Amino acid sequence: MEARHSLVTGANRGLGLEFVRQLLDRGDRVVATARHPGKATELNALAARHPGHLRVLPLDVAAPKSIESLAAELPLLDDSLALDLLVNCAGVLHSGERFGSIAAATLEESFRTNAMGPLLLTQALAPRLADGARVANLSSVLGSIASLARFGSPSYDISKAAQNMATALLAKALEPRGIVVLALHPGWAQTDMGGSNAIVPVADAVAGLLRVVDAAKPEDSGRFFDWRGESLPW
Repeated sequence: MEARHSLVTGANRGLGLEFVRQLLDRGDRVVATARHPGKATELNALAARHPGHLRVLPLDVAAPKSIESLAAELPLLDDSLALDLLVNCAGVLHSGERFGSIAAATLEESFRTNAMGPLLLTQALAPRLADGARVANLSSVLGSIASLARFGSPSYDISKAAQNMATALLAKALEPRGIVVLALHPGWAQTDMGGSNAIVPVADAVAGLLRVVDAAKPEDSGRFFDWRGESLPW
């Protein structure tokens, strides 16, 4: 079987790093991005153990010029490269926000990273996506308006709700090519972002998400699922 090609953003830690590990384990050739590749110790160690199968490139998803640079660099790696999977995993969560002191700069940074970044990156890499490819946008149940139960992390919640709309729009834009775009909730995963009370092991979350992505049908494009494959409300 010919190796599949995947690209993962936010790959220096947490869910992104685990996506890279599991994709390599299944035989994919992976392009992994991070804002500061030189500081991505575990990711670079993986690259050393998988020569020719893992390339680490710089990307700041909140910076359009950085997205443009990545899109220009991919054909230099392989002019015939066609991505079978794009995992938009890079994200930011500002903790401790309180009503009455929400900062515009925090809202803007969250939107640029969590919503604008995945939309613009997918747009820029669309010519490099194989027909029938998968785009996995790492969202959160906190971006579900229907599931809102309390006031908390407004910058994150708002930006993830916007990302969910971006997922639905991308699904429509890429539908003619059979490309499936999904919004995915990894559960309360045991990452730095998830915090000390998180309950879902990172390896389990990623394994579940990959099963959801692999099983998705064209009619699932634009939908919102959790790591167990359960449909979530917008």
